[in-house]
Amino acid sequence: MTDDSGLSVLDSFEGELLPDPLPAEPFTLFRAWFDGALDAKRQPNPNAMTLATVDADGRPSARIVLCKGIDEATGSVVFYTNYQSRKGRALDANPYATLVFHWDYADRQVRIEGRVEKATAHESDAYFQSRRWESRLGAWASEQSEPIASREDLLAQVTEKALDLELDMSAIVDGGGEGLEIPRPAHWGGYRVVAERVELWCGGTGRVHDRAEWRRASESGPWATTRLQP
Repeated sequence: MTDDSGLSVLDSFEGELLPDPLPAEPFTLFRAWFDGALDAKRQPNPNAMTLATVDADGRPSARIVLCKGIDEATGSVVFYTNYQSRKGRALDANPYATLVFHWDYADRQVRIEGRVEKATAHESDAYFQSRRWESRLGAWASEQSEPIASREDLLAQVTEKALDLELDMSAIVDGGGEGLEIPRPAHWGGYRVVAERVELWCGGTGRVHDRAEWRRASESGPWATTRLQP
């Protein structure tokens, strides 16, 4: 509907739009958004995502983790953590999760829901060795999610673990830890969220956002897609 000037009420509603028609699968566009956020460098951790799980008692829990891999072919996302942490225990009890990416500066959001499986030992070993030595030692020292009396006690655990692993302390003092050999502990590794549902969201004026979802009945099957009201 337009007024006498020829202007339409729709002229007031602006914002990025999803492609029309919608892509047959969501991961190519999701990957483009993700890479764009990395390139933009507008936030310290553009690969940060909320991971929501459900504990064995049915209570939900959410926290921020870092996306460390996207596989468009399988429609999956990888992150790494302590398998004995609260999220690890939750995923043992209920191997399903939801991920949420939110790039506020770009007014874009991605939601991914699906089954969770552990990454292979080879994948976990390779990523673990790419981490700084402090992070590798920390993975050994911290009993993630368990209580501890004080910060000093935690740092004492780190020191004790460094001694247990017989680390070359001179390599830390003289070379900043470069070349230290710290193997991956068995209680630490990757998880892969294999998407069953993906939602892409673009912000719009007046909260008239552009929003669509993709669903698939099996992990090798085709995606069904539809637009959603905001």
